[in-house]
Amino acid sequence: MSRTVVIHQPDFLPYLGFFHRFLQADLFVALDHVQFVQHSRNAWSHRDKIKTASGERWMSVSVKKCPMNTPIKDVRLSANSQWQQANLNLLRENYRGAPFFRPIFDRLEQVHRTPFEYMAQFNLALIDVVCEWIGIEIPRVMSSTLVCSGRKSEMIAGIVADVGGDRYLSGTGARQYHEQEPFDRRGIEVIWQDFTHPVYPQQFDGFIPYLSVIDALFNCGPEATGAMLRSA
Repeated sequence: MSRTVVIHQPDFLPYLGFFHRFLQADLFVALDHVQFVQHSRNAWSHRDKIKTASGERWMSVSVKKCPMNTPIKDVRLSANSQWQQANLNLLRENYRGAPFFRPIFDRLEQVHRTPFEYMAQFNLALIDVVCEWIGIEIPRVMSSTLVCSGRKSEMIAGIVADVGGDRYLSGTGARQYHEQEPFDRRGIEVIWQDFTHPVYPQQFDGFIPYLSVIDALFNCGPEATGAMLRSA
């Protein structure tokens, strides 16, 4: 029986496409043993974008200072709660007029108030809430519990094989560094995500794609967001 695996870092409130892959997979491997990248335009583990009256704006998770080679699983959240309150204030300010503000905000506030020690724990708690909202059930394995060797495609192919997968569903962003040989050697089929970002009603002027999933949830609600993903 075929087993399709998705592998991705446990990002902070990621965009719709992140969850779209879950709908087509049998297992999610949370890539938590790799290096935490903070100061890069491609850093998403601790931040994502929301929409404001003046356009896109980052919302971030505050973490304790750590060495450059620290794995994601070992990144600790900042001890003070000021960043949690700042996030909640930012959401309240920009989404209080959205149709589904109250139920979405209340649950996000609950997670923000939970005393997590590690960033990955916090991010995964939010991912679980989103999956619950939009009706996604997918088992999860942490890469840090596996024997991971090599880099990039070699590492990814090894993880898929280690968890008994024979199909790997990859996001299109990985094409730039993808190498097919490690997958062929293990008899693993590589499938590329086919995702067309839906256009949905947003607050303020115009439409901005690729925001955090919570933009769609605030504006459209869980049921409609799930339906959009299933038809994307």
